[in-house]
Amino acid sequence: MSRPTVAPAGVLPPPRLRRGVQLLIGLVLYALSMALLVDSALGNMPWDVLSEGVARRTGLSFGAVTLVISALVLACWVPMRQRPGVGTVANVLVIGLLADPFLALVAGVGDLAVGWRVVVAAAGIGLNGLATALYVGAGLGPGPRDGLMTGLVARTGRPVALVRTAIEVAVVLSGIALGGTFGVTTVAYALLVGPLVHVLLPPLRIAPAGPPHPVRVDATVVRPAPPEQGRTTVV
Repeated sequence: MSRPTVAPAGVLPPPRLRRGVQLLIGLVLYALSMALLVDSALGNMPWDVLSEGVARRTGLSFGAVTLVISALVLACWVPMRQRPGVGTVANVLVIGLLADPFLALVAGVGDLAVGWRVVVAAAGIGLNGLATALYVGAGLGPGPRDGLMTGLVARTGRPVALVRTAIEVAVVLSGIALGGTFGVTTVAYALLVGPLVHVLLPPLRIAPAGPPHPVRVDATVVRPAPPEQGRTTVV
């Protein structure tokens, strides 16, 4: 006669706390990297070219514009039936709310000699790659801009590279027209951040729980059932 199934101890997905902490650290560092690049005055990230341009035209703060643009991009998910995660909403709020304080914190970078500004910009790109790997690796939902890209890919059937490039070119051109800062750092960011994330993401990715090792409960081996069965058997 078979014994009742027993849920083995420890067979749980990675702690939510770990995911949340990694997400938060990633978003905070992302906001800091944005501030470093903006204040280096050598060229912003593509979407920040647009944010700065809108800020200059409207008189709103850079952070306020970033928050509004992120919310508008997130609204574009609705007709494409994209589902945001908690990380998506956190991306909008944390980065938007921290952009202005971090810009105030690093104020004066633009007054440094060009050599030091290059160092700051390089640090900003590296920090942004780490920040992106952290919040993506947390697995709590993509950023609003990434979701826009994947939604358009699904709707149009076009390659990811083509859709991403088209979006960012349109964003940069619009930002330049409005007075946003485009420069060598914008190009360097476009070329370098992808490879950086590719290297940093694997060790920072929090994988979903896979089939765990058998554990012993009351001297009985509890062997997890295959994932598709959704139960645990005792042998």
